[in-house]
Amino acid sequence: MGAWSEGLREECGVVGVYGRLPAAPRLYLGLNSLQHRGQEGAGIAVSDGEHMRSHKGIGLVNDVLTEPVVASLPGAFGIGHNRYSTTGASARPENVQPIVVDCRHGRLAVAHNGNLTNARELRRRMEEEGSIFQTTSDSEIVLHLIARSRRGSMLERAREALAAVRGACTVLLMSEKEILGYRDPFGFRPLCLGRLPDGYVLASETCALDIMGAELVREIEPGEMVLLDASGVHGVPPSPGEADHPKAQCVFEQIYFSRPDSVVFGESVDRVRRRLGHELAREHPAAADMVIAVPDSSNSAGLGFAEESGIPFELGLIRNHYIGRTFIAPVQNQRDGGVKVKYNPVAAVLRGKRIVVVDDSIVRGTTSRLLVRMLFSAGAREVHFRVSSPPMTGPCFYGIDTPKRSELIASQLSVPEIGEYLGVTSLGYLSLDGLRRAVAAPERFCYACFSGEYPVPVTDEVGRLTLERG
Repeated sequence: MGAWSEGLREECGVVGVYGRLPAAPRLYLGLNSLQHRGQEGAGIAVSDGEHMRSHKGIGLVNDVLTEPVVASLPGAFGIGHNRYSTTGASARPENVQPIVVDCRHGRLAVAHNGNLTNARELRRRMEEEGSIFQTTSDSEIVLHLIARSRRGSMLERAREALAAVRGACTVLLMSEKEILGYRDPFGFRPLCLGRLPDGYVLASETCALDIMGAELVREIEPGEMVLLDASGVHGVPPSPGEADHPKAQCVFEQIYFSRPDSVVFGESVDRVRRRLGHELAREHPAAADMVIAVPDSSNSAGLGFAEESGIPFELGLIRNHYIGRTFIAPVQNQRDGGVKVKYNPVAAVLRGKRIVVVDDSIVRGTTSRLLVRMLFSAGAREVHFRVSSPPMTGPCFYGIDTPKRSELIASQLSVPEIGEYLGVTSLGYLSLDGLRRAVAAPERFCYACFSGEYPVPVTDEVGRLTLERG
């Protein structure tokens, strides 16, 4: 899916490390492996137990955390963040995380993955009481709540503060002496704990543990807090009410966002996506000569479709991985050229063939339509488009930057009408039941963007309920 046209964008990635070796190089490695979760900005905050230092900026990890920068940040523990804006204006340096503030409790830093559904309500109240905000990010609200708390320890202050927020909140908090990780009771976003030879790691995905040389210990449970300090790791289990809380893990982590080499929500992402492809092949078979996938996020689902159908899998589309983030075209005719820059069909493979093309989702439909044209232009005889998720009919309010409802093609057109718009030989979406069959513990997932059933209400700046984005 092209970032310049489709509009479904990554969330954010967080990583924290507490050990005895310098933290900054490890945070750099972890953020590099989580680059797919956010490309607008990156940053780290590091402490030596007495002083906290930070560096952040607009751009990719390699651009922001250069070798001299990493070398200039001493300290054995710290947190890092990759940003893709969901709440708060994009491309504003002050919104890049970690956000660091000084308060009466000392220096605090926060790195947050998710979206607070009552952020505007909380911010309005605090501004009326005299609070001054540095950023437009909802993540800063967590810091304000902690700074206002009169509880004794950071853990107690964090517990009080996080009890006031609603929505998706996987967060890393750091003082000059400790790191605290938290996952909201719904469990919208993932967070895992890894063990290093000299300490511990918290990260959004296990692929960050792999590159940092950490062994996966377990995933943080919804509603759980984990404290990392000089004495080790201390898990604070969820309260009885939080433990029994309904779960709403984001199913798009399995469909698209997480890397296929990660283990998320207890399962290999690659294995889940292959099962999505299996279900899709059973629900929407096609008489075809080959299966291809829209790289890279759809490769596993495409392989699954080929495995189940017995149709050979081929590399029919090649993706250019070296497109700069500045290539975000403002008008549609420039976007059309953008798709051609990002993808190129292998004409020698496609010419004269009936093909099944597997993609993970269709958002606005513009990129998919252009891909279909490219495939026919490359000589494909038939194009059977298969989607390894149900039609997306609603926006997300929990940390994914989706368009508003009126811009989602499946909220405006029926499946046959979408097929006509795309210009395909046939079109098939995975059913919601098929999606549920492909994931373990389906009752623990959020399907709101497909079903319209939102687990957490959303409030506007005056506290009114709303479920319309944009």
